[in-house]
Amino acid sequence: MKAMRVHELGAPMRLDETEAPSPGPGEVQVRVHACGVNFGDTLLVKGTYQEKFDLPFSPGMEICGTITMCGPGVKNLNAGQRIASYAGSGGFAEMACMPAAACVPVPDQMSDVDAAAFLVAYGTSHVGLDFKAGLKPGETLLVLGAAGGVGLTAVELGKLMGATVIACARGREKLEIASRVGADHLIDSDTGDIRAEVKALGGADVVYDPVGGDQFTAALRACKPEARILPLGFASGTVPQIPANILLVKNITVLGFYWGGYAKLRPSALTDSFTTLFDWYAQGRLRPHVSHTLPLAQANEALDLLSTRKATGKVVVMMG
Repeated sequence: MKAMRVHELGAPMRLDETEAPSPGPGEVQVRVHACGVNFGDTLLVKGTYQEKFDLPFSPGMEICGTITMCGPGVKNLNAGQRIASYAGSGGFAEMACMPAAACVPVPDQMSDVDAAAFLVAYGTSHVGLDFKAGLKPGETLLVLGAAGGVGLTAVELGKLMGATVIACARGREKLEIASRVGADHLIDSDTGDIRAEVKALGGADVVYDPVGGDQFTAALRACKPEARILPLGFASGTVPQIPANILLVKNITVLGFYWGGYAKLRPSALTDSFTTLFDWYAQGRLRPHVSHTLPLAQANEALDLLSTRKATGKVVVMMG
């Protein structure tokens, strides 16, 4: 099989011919059709992600593909079944082995591209907003990085859940995309004053932050009393230091949130979320936004689109 693999951390991946992996106990072998690209993949290739893999390895956290073989002990899936998976790596390859527990059957009406772009972005936003932050109808949601892979889904889901959504992103083009999926108010992070503009809109009840840095600080100071903040990534490159005195005075709650951790910590949080999300997709209420699809050989370029913030929504790598 062909696979894009990391041989040296921080260096470009190489397209290799290698043996297809065999499934172990509790795993399935999958012929990969498409792989969604996530910001975490850009960290994996640099060695700065919270999970590490032995070299050489293939990044690619989420895939859509067809099961070709089931390993020992797999009872809920079958060869020939089309699935999506949110395992931590292995997706930048024509074949991959995934834990059966991390695989979800794909609805017939969902395309390979949509399925590869769906689980991590929508799952992260839905579990974060619903399970962790308890977003309620009528509340105000501030989404930072609102045109990115997870940010755009947070805007879409926040609106679907009945919130007033303030979208913050860089530039008019990205803000227009956030507006199309439901944002009520728009803030240009390049030119706007996030703190002042959010406060002028009455403040935020929930902040969804995959950016960190100065934007986190500005959003914190624009929070209403008893607001909840979800820091779920640091695309700015700066991990914010949180002034506890502001939390105290306003009774603000900061909720640490790593979506992938729930695969082991509380799998039902993910499976319950997927049930809801697939139902909404089937009803036509969710439509993944994919700005770029690229072939496997251009997976380095796919990562670069995220690193340089040239993509909106999701980027997907196609195997054929």
